This record gives sequence, C-alpha cells and structure tokens, in this order.
Amino acid sequence: MWIALPVADGRISPVLDVARRFLLVDLAGGEEQARREVAVEEVELRPRARRLAALGCEALVCGAVSWPLEALLRSAGIRVVPNTCGPVDEVLAVLRSGGLLEDRFLMPGCGGPGRGRRYCHRHRGRDRGW
Repeated sequence: MWIALPVADGRISPVLDVARRFLLVDLAGGEEQARREVAVEEVELRPRARRLAALGCEALVCGAVSWPLEALLRSAGIRVVPNTCGPVDEVLAVLRSGGLLEDRFLMPGCGGPGRGRRYCHRHRGRDRGW
C-alpha cells in the first residue's frame, strides 16, 4: 500500500493544503518496500487532489486539511488520516507496526479535554490501524 506523508524538516507538514514535498512509502506486510520523495506544486485543490491520486497513493497521513481537499481526496479513493503531527520516522514506525496512531501524534488542540479531543478522534477514526 502506498502511503503519502506531506513532509517539512523531517516532520509531518502541519497543513496539507499548502505542503509542497511528499514522502511516498510502500508498506506491505509491515515492511517498507520502497520510498520516494516527490514535489507537488499544484496550488488549487482539484489539481492537487488529482496529482496525489495519480501518484498512486492509497492513504494519506497528514496534519490539518481543509474539508474541500479532504472530500476530493476521499472521492479519489484515498484514505485520509488527518490531525497527525510528529517526526516522519516515528510516524512511519507506528504505521509499519500495523498499530494505531498513538495520541502523542495528534496535532495540538486535538489532545486537550473536552470537545476538541472527541472531534479529532472521531474525525481521524479510532480505527487507525492499517
């Protein structure tokens, strides 16, 4: 399965809508089969979603994402796991293990008490395993 991660300075890029660099990782059976980094220069949402779909991504793990871009990606058949932050290698290690993305990878504002935490967990889905 090809997973796309928007990257900036070794971390998950905080806002998908403006990310320019993506790490594509092929994970199969918990093992990394291949990886490559690509530039996505498309600024407008429809062309950006088409470009990501054309790269063969089946899933995308990202930070903040606008509702329109998320809807376009999902309609292109890409599973979106938003509200994720942290060092790329640590996020990939959790994904390779097949486990759930841990709370420590939730973006700030998603881990606090009350409505924000419930919303972010619901939006990300508690079924975050691969």
